[in-house]
Amino acid sequence: MFDLVPFETRSGSIFDYFDRMMNNSFFGGLETECAPCRTDILDQGDKFVLKADLPGFQKEEINISIDGDRLNLSAEHKESNDDSQKNYIRRERRYSSFSRSFDLQGIDADKISASYNNGVLELELPKLVEVKPESRKIEVK
Repeated sequence: MFDLVPFETRSGSIFDYFDRMMNNSFFGGLETECAPCRTDILDQGDKFVLKADLPGFQKEEINISIDGDRLNLSAEHKESNDDSQKNYIRRERRYSSFSRSFDLQGIDADKISASYNNGVLELELPKLVEVKPESRKIEVK
């Protein structure tokens, strides 16, 4: 059986393999690949929109909670114990989870809404409306 290594690696000489290995960073770029979930936060004037990439997760596996001034976002895959799947040569997708927190200062936490579509979680985070003190005239008696 083949070693399940990409064809380009198997076809090159051993020196080609070491050249590629030495030209990469020590961790092979893992510092960008291992981010818990990639997020973008957009300022749309009256609200912020947070978009988080969560490919492969089901909506039921995503948990969003508020604890004080922190928004906690987490997701977890459960490992299935299906005995009929014993023919794996390699199994890397058994279990995964992550957790991230975001500061909610300046956000109206009661009006946060969330949607999940095609592996992208989108949160609408309305900004708090500043209460401006009314100016008034005080009559002198």
